[in-house]
Amino acid sequence: MKSSLYPPVSLPNLLLAIVLVVTSFVLLSATIHRSSYLSSVPSVEPPPERAWPMVWASYSDEPPEPKYFQEAGNTLEMSHYDIRFFQGVIPYSQHREVLQHLIRSYLSIMASLKMETWIAHGTLLGWWWNGRIMPWDYDLDVQVSLHTMEHMAKQFNQTLHEWRYTTDEGGEGVHEIKKTYLLDVNPNYSEMKRRQGMNVIDARWVDVDTGMFVDITALAERNPVLEPGIWSCKNFHQYRTHNIWPLKETRFEGVKAKVPLDHERILVAEYGEKSLVLTEWEG
Repeated sequence: MKSSLYPPVSLPNLLLAIVLVVTSFVLLSATIHRSSYLSSVPSVEPPPERAWPMVWASYSDEPPEPKYFQEAGNTLEMSHYDIRFFQGVIPYSQHREVLQHLIRSYLSIMASLKMETWIAHGTLLGWWWNGRIMPWDYDLDVQVSLHTMEHMAKQFNQTLHEWRYTTDEGGEGVHEIKKTYLLDVNPNYSEMKRRQGMNVIDARWVDVDTGMFVDITALAERNPVLEPGIWSCKNFHQYRTHNIWPLKETRFEGVKAKVPLDHERILVAEYGEKSLVLTEWEG
């Protein structure tokens, strides 16, 4: 009797082999079925990410927005100096005088040029309390209409303006001091959207001796079809026509000035009711 080429197979081994073969067949069938199912289903794009606010949406893919006005630093104090004219930090005891001549010269010269402007934001709050700059303020804010800003840009951009005043300080008796200020209009002033927020300031009135400045922002009807009579700057401050006009004539830091008609409502909306009541700030 010839010997077999294959060793004898025990019953348990045979059963194990059958189980392995059946399992492999089932898994292969499932894979084929899944592949055929997926190939029959049309591909679906993933849902879009939640949209940014409309004011940003058009610029999400843009490169960083170049900033026109450059400050001397990022701190609260240093951010109130134009880096082009920065000569050093003005001591606290002297900064108010610099700001006084900034706003006096701006208001007086704009009036002589027949350009309508009015004080705004923290400067307006200082006017409401005592007609002067708040002792702790480092900046000054004014507004104009977009129409006036266009006139500034076309007729007076990059112009230097001389301001003279007399003083008896310094131990020299009464003497005259001459200051020079630059009116500088941001070339992005006509942009209707905020974009990335780098150019929300439309123009500046700059003290060329110190680098301190007045911020000038333009109000425009940015959506006159859907929101007629709603005026705003690129920094989201909104007003109705009757909140601003007709402007009220007044005085600020000793010179003629103009303020919005509905100034109290504007201040409460921006700073809260306590801003017209509390007589202290941070102690």
